[in-house]
Amino acid sequence: MKRFISFVKKEFYHVFRDDKTLLMLFGMPIVLILLFGFAVTNEIKNAQIVVCDYAKDPASQEIINKLSVNKSFHLKKALLNHSQIEEEFKKENIKLAIVFPTNFNEDLLHLNKAQIQIIADASDPNTATTLINRATAIIMDYQKQLTLNSNLPYNINPEIRMLYNPELKGATNFVPGIMALVLLLVCVLMTAVSIVREKENGTMEVLLVSPFNPFLVIISKALPFLILSLINLAIILVLSVTLLDTPIKGSILLLVAESTLLIICALSLGLLISNNTKSQQTAMLLSMMGMMLPTMLFTGFMFPLENMPVPLQVIANIFPSKWYYIIIKSIMIKGLGFSAIWKETLILLGTTALLLILSLKTFKKRLE
Repeated sequence: MKRFISFVKKEFYHVFRDDKTLLMLFGMPIVLILLFGFAVTNEIKNAQIVVCDYAKDPASQEIINKLSVNKSFHLKKALLNHSQIEEEFKKENIKLAIVFPTNFNEDLLHLNKAQIQIIADASDPNTATTLINRATAIIMDYQKQLTLNSNLPYNINPEIRMLYNPELKGATNFVPGIMALVLLLVCVLMTAVSIVREKENGTMEVLLVSPFNPFLVIISKALPFLILSLINLAIILVLSVTLLDTPIKGSILLLVAESTLLIICALSLGLLISNNTKSQQTAMLLSMMGMMLPTMLFTGFMFPLENMPVPLQVIANIFPSKWYYIIIKSIMIKGLGFSAIWKETLILLGTTALLLILSLKTFKKRLE
């Protein structure tokens, strides 16, 4: 253990004596969380919605048909009662729910007015606002059509409900995404450079001929970045709560545990890249291009995955950031427990195990 601790101390010395590394470790998360803590509007297509139709009359069916043929919406299912709505939001990727009250058509024809309830998942406020506006426009179009046909002033009043983020704060959507981006980018980049640096400096020979298990060399390389990444996580959460007023509704311990799993996954990927590259420039390029762009494109916090072609949606499943983003939103924003995210956690755990095994298998005990 004394040798192991000395190796860990050496890695910390490498980090703290390099100003650029410190800036990347602690400066980049702060800058990103502040820059991306604002709303970005994106086009929405094929958003999954559910309807609860108590009326089952011609008027409600006509509006449902108009919604289902619109490119913005994909009608997932019809519910039997409104008590199922919240459960659908929790277990499915539902963006919008529409409830038609009993006697909707009769109220519209005899009283010239009726109500519709629209419930949106506002954990992504831009998507929620866009979908509500488009659903309201379809309802108003039907109302206008009735008025023109009968020359009577019909009035359909949509009642809007926002779940999870009633104030429609953009940071609520971006903070989980930035957490995934920062943790992956920092962990992969820093770890990928670590072993390559030893090769370029000629110190890898010393490490390999020392009376020290080579696999503990790998662990000693990763452990400092695990600790520093947990500090990064704490910084992000503090900034999110204090500056961006983003709530943490779920268990902090579960959030930290899931984040630690992602960090270990990223460290394993960084070690895998480091084992298979011969220069720091190559390792940095692979880390930056291999992590930043896919995380921004395929996580879902900047560009809705539903808009992408099916092949790209399948490719998005490969990247751990997608599953981590779903997990963190469920914990932080929706306040859900492990029972709601066990599938995503299992996928993240499997990815971590695979990358860790590959990184250990590809570690060369002898220099070429």
